[in-house]
Amino acid sequence: MVTAHSKPLSHCRWLTAVDLFCGCGGVTAGLKQHNFRVVAAVDEDPNACNTYRVNHPTVHLYPYDIRTVNPQDIRDVDLHGEDLDLLVVCAPCQPFSSQNRSNKVDERSDLIFQATRFAKILKPAVIFFENVPGLATLKYRGLLDTLRADLAKLNYQLSEPLPIDAADYGVPQRRKRCILLAVLDAPVPPIPVPTTPQGQRVTVKQAIGHLLSLKSGEGDPDDPLHQASTHLPLVLERLHFIPKNGGSRYSLPPHLVLDCHRNHKGHGDVYGRMQWGDVAPTLTTGCTNVTRGRFAHPQDDRAITLREAALLQTFSPYYEFVGNRDQITAQIGNAVPVKLMSAFAPTLRSTIKQARQPVASSVNPASSVS
Repeated sequence: MVTAHSKPLSHCRWLTAVDLFCGCGGVTAGLKQHNFRVVAAVDEDPNACNTYRVNHPTVHLYPYDIRTVNPQDIRDVDLHGEDLDLLVVCAPCQPFSSQNRSNKVDERSDLIFQATRFAKILKPAVIFFENVPGLATLKYRGLLDTLRADLAKLNYQLSEPLPIDAADYGVPQRRKRCILLAVLDAPVPPIPVPTTPQGQRVTVKQAIGHLLSLKSGEGDPDDPLHQASTHLPLVLERLHFIPKNGGSRYSLPPHLVLDCHRNHKGHGDVYGRMQWGDVAPTLTTGCTNVTRGRFAHPQDDRAITLREAALLQTFSPYYEFVGNRDQITAQIGNAVPVKLMSAFAPTLRSTIKQARQPVASSVNPASSVS
């Protein structure tokens, strides 16, 4: 007999998920590829929400500060009173980023505790956290200890921070992240085995090499996102001197070196080119600007386009983005790569099945989630 504690898994291939801090929808897109039904999503960025709505119109989007969203509403309206299968928490990473040099406490670091508030009401079988590696540093050990203790009171076992690189999971980008898993009344599983380990990684050429070659200011008439920035003559002169396929600003003649870089060896990726045979660097909210990192095209004298950035984040070429250039760049740079979420989805499905087993032990195994 199945208890009332949790919904059974019988006759159900589609598992429910709630996407907190959903951004433009990378997590949701990845989960959909593995028969997760994302019933609700929360994000307060209006531009990201506009993109999310266009691509995921059946998901109930809560476009508000997460602290004002009542999880009971999601349980009543979107889950119809049933327990949730998967809660995804991709809280803002800026407080934990290595680029954050401030010693001041960033109030956004507390947003990760929203996981506990939502878990208490929604009772997910599994909680998936994704953030930057900085979250696992000694500086934030107290934060994770508090999160662990709070979740333990709800019978969740939280894993230790699990460092990964998205490039190991089909993403043509060097993107080191920190993963945590919390499981209700069941052991935490090991993370998935890399699908594209060193030597098998998807390259920049494989991801974007098929796109139309563009000069500064040119665009693909068939793709509004594949439009090259119009660079100033001085920028084009610099790019002309930077070797194709992986060159850097260190090749610039003295008269073209930026004043801020004279006698300064840091920030070596600025004005750098991507390399066809390697993965891309970590895409950021400035990833279509050559002054913000190694974001110049491997061959063309220009920054990468929005379409190229989206493909390097493994969004489908049919994924739509809403907003101006800067807004879309920020959405892409902030996103969880679709293929990263997709790579973890099978493990999450099997873990949910195991977590539900004690309360659904009498269910016919043949009808369980595959």
